[in-house]
This record gives sequence, structure tokens and C-alpha cells, in this order.
Amino acid sequence: MSTYDAVKDLSLEIEGYDLEPLEREVARGFTLRRTVIVLHGGGEEGRGEDVDYDPYVQQQFQARRGELPLVGEHTLDSYSLLQSGQTEYRRWALESAALDLALREAGKSLGEAIGREPKPLRFVVSTRIANVFRWLELYPRLRFKLDPDRDWPDEVVERLSSAGVVDTVDFKGIYRGVFGSPADPELYARIAAAFPQAWIEDPALTREAARALEPHRDRITWDAAIHEWSDVEALPFMPRCLNSKPSRFGSVRRLFDFYDACERNGIALYGGGQFELGPGRQQIQLLASLFHPDGPNDVAPSGYNAIEPVDGLAVSPLELTPQVGFRG
Repeated sequence: MSTYDAVKDLSLEIEGYDLEPLEREVARGFTLRRTVIVLHGGGEEGRGEDVDYDPYVQQQFQARRGELPLVGEHTLDSYSLLQSGQTEYRRWALESAALDLALREAGKSLGEAIGREPKPLRFVVSTRIANVFRWLELYPRLRFKLDPDRDWPDEVVERLSSAGVVDTVDFKGIYRGVFGSPADPELYARIAAAFPQAWIEDPALTREAARALEPHRDRITWDAAIHEWSDVEALPFMPRCLNSKPSRFGSVRRLFDFYDACERNGIALYGGGQFELGPGRQQIQLLASLFHPDGPNDVAPSGYNAIEPVDGLAVSPLELTPQVGFRG
């Protein structure tokens, strides 16, 4: 039985819903705005988070209170079909809220439903290079995912390399728009050599870049291109490891089928997120603890997204307490 088969027939009774605004300043002068979808039914509520980065999109969505055709009796699978025309981020919010509610109405945790035990969750912190050593002063065993660029001074690269604290370097070569970075074979070669144990995420494999990374090909991993298993099959070569961001998949079926296919093909996983501010953070942590707890999961507690390093946060590995529903 597939993982999705274990949950697709869960009964889902939706009596109403709310759309709750959620916002937080995540950098100086930049406030992130999100929407929490709350589904009500059977005396329970299920929550999901829309992680679209466009504040106008979130504003327009929140204005649709009372307009969405969600109320009724469903199975998780029939409800999923009704969301098939949504964007991936919106669909994931709607489906994760439904999975949470369906499990809570059934009195089960996600782990119980799919026959998996959550395990202590290893996580890394994604931050600016300027903050790395300040974080390490507070948490000497912390590990990191970093976005290299040409402005990194040689002495800083050498210090980071000697410290051995970098698990993933993300070149963002597959992204488009403000988040993307063009292929840079010289940078790729420099960073790959400096961090010989780190995963190399999302390089833009032009002919020159592919040559620069050929000695490190077994460490290349992908993130932004992966929305379902067929995207893995379309890669230039089968990877040893992949970054799994649940909100990119849209539907629970696509995500769970991806997990199953990676397991069949011996592909390791680590988790990532989209700066989740609310229930989405708990959900990506739970999925990581169930499916890939030992990877360099970029799902740290939200305190690590503070503008300045702060003391008193939970450390890796993170112990999750199983709860009824889709909650960590």
C-alpha cells in the first residue's frame, strides 16, 4: 500500500472555515504576510498555511472569506480533487488543513495513520554569512545551509571550511526573478572545493558549470525544480539526495508519492521550507521527522529566523511530541 493510500479515504466533514492573516518582520524593513486556513468540523479544526510571498496575493485571498466552496462531506481524496485548479502554494495550504482536520476527526496522528514513528529531527540554520559565527557563539554545535556568492572573502571561506559547520551550499541557479543567481563556474568550483562534505544545491548546469562541478557531481542536489516525481526523472542525472519542500508539491498525493518513489530508488532526502510563520512550520518539521529525520533539514524552529541571534532556543536534534492531526 502506498503512503497516500493510508490517508486518502479519511472522512472529512467541513462545517465552516476562517482565513486568518499572519505577518512577521523577518528582516529589517521587510514584513512577510501569510494566510492561515482554518477548517472547522466535528468540534475540531484543521490548519494550513498559504506561503505565497506576494502580499497582494495574500490580501486578495483573505478578502474571499465566505466565498470558497469548502463546506460539505468529503474524503481527503475527493476534497483534494476539488483543489486541483489552485496554485501549488494555495493548494498545499488547503490540503494540509484538510489532512489536519481529517486526522483530528479520526483521532489519529499522521504517524499513526501512515505507520511511521517520528524520530529526533536534525536541523540546520539558513542565515546570512555575517551571522554564522555569532550563532556559533551561542550554539557551538549548530550547522548551516548558506547561499554563497562572489563577495565572500577568502579568509571567511577558509574560516568556515576549517570550522566544518556547513552542510549545504545553495547556489540558487534554478530560481528565477529576485531569488535567482546566474551560473558561475568559478564560484561553484571554489565553494565545492572549500566545503568537500557539503551538498551542492541548485547549480545552474551550463556546459562550463557542469565541467567545473564534474568532480563533485555525486554531491549535487536539487530543490526549486522539484514539484513531483516526474521532475526527478527529468533531471540530467539521478541524484543521491534531494531537498523536499512540501508546499512546492501542492497536493498531499504528489508529496507522498514522491516520498515513496525516492525510497524505492534509494534517494536520500532533507527538508526545506518557505519561511513558514505558523502551522506550516510544525507540519514541515513533522514530515521531516517521519520521512528523513537524519538529513540536513532546513526546518529550524522559527526563533532561528530572528534578525539577530538569540539565546535559549531548542537545539538539534529536535524532539517532537506526537499529536493528533497533522501537527508536530
